[in-house]
Amino acid sequence: MGKKLAAKLDYAFIDLDHQIEHKIGTSITEYFAEHGEAAFRELESKTLKTFSYPENAVVATGGGAPCFFDNMEWMNANGLSMYISMSAAALAKRLEGGKEKRPLLRNLNEAEMIEFIQGKLSEREMFYKQASLTVNGIALTADTMKALILSQE
Repeated sequence: MGKKLAAKLDYAFIDLDHQIEHKIGTSITEYFAEHGEAAFRELESKTLKTFSYPENAVVATGGGAPCFFDNMEWMNANGLSMYISMSAAALAKRLEGGKEKRPLLRNLNEAEMIEFIQGKLSEREMFYKQASLTVNGIALTADTMKALILSQE
């Protein structure tokens, strides 16, 4: 969705995870396995806060990024943040195809994945709800997101 939104706004698109992988020269999965989650979260926070962003950009973060250090506060102070709210089952369905790239999900079956995501949502929602905007992700389009963003200016 971030790429589509960036195209609609004629903004640059930045995927924070891709920037991290470029910086470390390996996949996040490999880095996570070798160094652990705590080291990854530190790297993620540092990358988020020190990346040289263009003036207008859509930045996609991983689901954990807003929940560590003061990342959500930093995002709100430096741009317009958006929480795209979805149920655990809907998220599991969307994540199923790429779960091998997600260290916390890759060994889970569908039921375990839904249960895991529900637990993560319960832990993380207090951070997500600090976003500038909260939108329902079911049937969300880039045009709808664009209109919401432009209404904030």
